[in-house]
Amino acid sequence: MSTRTKIVIGGVAVGLLLWPLIGFWMSLLIVVGVPAVAYFALDPEQRRRLRRTSRKEIDR
Repeated sequence: MSTRTKIVIGGVAVGLLLWPLIGFWMSLLIVVGVPAVAYFALDPEQRRRLRRTSRKEIDR
């Protein structure tokens, strides 16, 4: 299983666990918002490298 698949499964699990506790919209905000904030916390070079790697364009 790829790393991306594990992250997606983990995010869905967190969303399902939080849903009954804090409501649908808040859990959706957390599941979508946390990765978005983490991405925007990277500097531009790290974002470029992450996009290249995710598209399987590894420079050697």
